[in-house]
Amino acid sequence: MIRVGVIGVGTVGRAVVQILEENRSIITARSGDEIVVKSGVVRDLSRVSDLSIKLSQDPYDIVNDPEIDIVVELMGGIDFPFEIVKKALQNGKAVVTANKALLAYHRYELQEIAKEIPFEFEASVAGGIPIINALRDGLSANHILSIMGIMNGTCNFMLTKMMKEGVAFDAVLAEAQALGYAEADPTFDIGGFDAAHKLLILASIAYGIDAKPEEILIEGIQNITQTDIAFAKEFGYTIKLLGIAARDGDEVELRVHAALVKEAAMISKIDGVMNGISVVGDRVGETLYYGPGAGGNATASAVVANIIDIVRSGKRSPMLGFNHPLEEGLRLKNPDNIRSKYYLRLRIADKAGILAKITELFAKHSISVEAMIQRPFAEECAHLLISTHEAVERDIRALMGELESLDAVLETPCMIRIV
Repeated sequence: MIRVGVIGVGTVGRAVVQILEENRSIITARSGDEIVVKSGVVRDLSRVSDLSIKLSQDPYDIVNDPEIDIVVELMGGIDFPFEIVKKALQNGKAVVTANKALLAYHRYELQEIAKEIPFEFEASVAGGIPIINALRDGLSANHILSIMGIMNGTCNFMLTKMMKEGVAFDAVLAEAQALGYAEADPTFDIGGFDAAHKLLILASIAYGIDAKPEEILIEGIQNITQTDIAFAKEFGYTIKLLGIAARDGDEVELRVHAALVKEAAMISKIDGVMNGISVVGDRVGETLYYGPGAGGNATASAVVANIIDIVRSGKRSPMLGFNHPLEEGLRLKNPDNIRSKYYLRLRIADKAGILAKITELFAKHSISVEAMIQRPFAEECAHLLISTHEAVERDIRALMGELESLDAVLETPCMIRIV
């Protein structure tokens, strides 16, 4: 019998307990041993009084219990969970976590601590989609050329409603909060940070890049308006929040931002709260992984799958799937050096000579315009919508700074990258 302790019996933790109990016969058949939840940890004991497992409020009750074989960490957060997981590994216990923030900052330290002790984290990226195992094991014969994915269901839900139903940003955010897709403080999701943590985990497996969130380009969807939606539709694009990792020679670029995506692209068709991740390998070509990226049952499904893997396979080393360094000489690309096509939205005073000044600035920064549309906005002002040919991030940011300083530009310019 294998005994499990669950630290964090919330939505996902409760689902883990229920799956292990209700699907016990099939799980026993697949793992080769009976798996039971011995105990759990929860902040408020009154909220889970209906569960039959032993409960406490102290995580150390589980990590120091000699009868616990596998610790499931579902607390969220960074520093305290790191101490708890580290102690569990030091006590020789296998660990399963869904904590993407923990791994975004401490994945390499945890791999070093774990060594031969099983440490699994499938549920940390894209919920029920088995992207970790696909990337770490199924595609292990490939050099990974790129990863591009919709990794946050909240943002995808909001952008889908904005694109298909014409809902304004503030209204769709309120709806997402009412449905439980967005938190009362939605910054972590709509600011791109949740997707960035997931991207960093995938990039470590693919490239061995030990980057922190502060070192990569992270932008959210807060500035997307129906004007941008109209431009996207007119030119055959959808707008998605994407996490992108791509190899360029001996550099790897990592970025999270809203993007204009061609309607014909497979990833543009992933709508609502669903997630989808495209991985391109040098031998296999493009593979696409689609499914629910969040929710109690979907995430718990991945957690329980990891528990079964540990029971069935025993030791797995190393945690990230390689002995560091994975590929000699790879380094993180400076975000200023990323190349892309861009869409810019300017609110300008509708006066003679304005367009000439703006085009002069584009020429000054060697940025070529692909398309330009002027749309009336209000009395004596207009929206100027511009798409560019490929340019360098540093040049675009310098251009935007100079555009904002023009008296005729009435608000901070908005920029969306085109992929």
